[in-house]
Amino acid sequence: MKKSLGAAIALMTALSLAGCAPAATESTESASETASSEPLVVYAGRSEELVQPLIDQFTEATGIEVEVRYAGSAELAAQILEEGANSPADVFFAQDAGALGAVSKAGLLKTLDQSLRDLVSPEYGAKDGSWIGVSGRVRVLNYNPERVTELPKSVFDLANPEYQGRVGIAPTNASFQAFVTAMRLIEGEAKTLQWLEAMKVNGVVYEKNGAILDAVEAGEIDLGLINHYYWYAKAKEVGVENLKSKIAQFESQDVGNLRNVAGVGILSENPNAKVFVEYLLSQQGQQYFVEQTGEYPLVAGIELLEGLVPLSDIPAPEFDLNDLDALEQTLELIRQAGLI
Repeated sequence: MKKSLGAAIALMTALSLAGCAPAATESTESASETASSEPLVVYAGRSEELVQPLIDQFTEATGIEVEVRYAGSAELAAQILEEGANSPADVFFAQDAGALGAVSKAGLLKTLDQSLRDLVSPEYGAKDGSWIGVSGRVRVLNYNPERVTELPKSVFDLANPEYQGRVGIAPTNASFQAFVTAMRLIEGEAKTLQWLEAMKVNGVVYEKNGAILDAVEAGEIDLGLINHYYWYAKAKEVGVENLKSKIAQFESQDVGNLRNVAGVGILSENPNAKVFVEYLLSQQGQQYFVEQTGEYPLVAGIELLEGLVPLSDIPAPEFDLNDLDALEQTLELIRQAGLI
């Protein structure tokens, strides 16, 4: 095990990401002055509990009403692809880069203004400027230290017989699917299918990351694969001293440490769509992600949550998030393994 995020709590705070511009506070103020009265339709693949307060905050700051449709990112991507150019959505606010990439590949996303793209390091956005990351997250191993004393070095170790019935996974969740896509592209389809088939035996299936964390906390399972911020959100809710579980990372370059982003793409000519994206990248929006959801800011000048290892220091594999758009092949592999 390379590094424990939980054990790093005493080590550091507050490092900004290299190569990023300051938050879009000024541009948000100017954009709000030019926003139209037309309501904004947002398809949100994120949890309503996590982001609706942010959307309410946006409406309060700009006066722009927002109609939100919540569902899974993959489900919404499929809906947008089916609706095509007739989609009522103005903005796709996705949980991961893969769903955005799938819609982008179909040519349904508008090219974002360079002023927005300059706010975020290029590695966290589309090469063609069709989508941009607004917050960062990292895949981690959540575990009960009383039941797991020797941590697996690799996510592939979870396929070993000793973990049978002990590992929480969420095969229908967009973040899990993005992680499997990365595994497939880095390690190959045969090795990935073999791992998924092992998870059919060793894994306990949950719908969401939060349910996995709750199960580890409750002692129902011993380990689980989640995004880091669920653990930090729980720590904020109950106090870190009251958590029974910890989070950790696998050895350096292991695909189990994948970095990903939640991001947005614009589907229409509604000018309020740009205002919305600007708000997510403003100091207010980025601060919300840090303080309320425990995620990484992607714009410079925003302090990280205390204890969080800087995103640039995560021992993640080198991987282009633009390659996460091959979602359908991943879903087929997960189906083939019998997990969905």
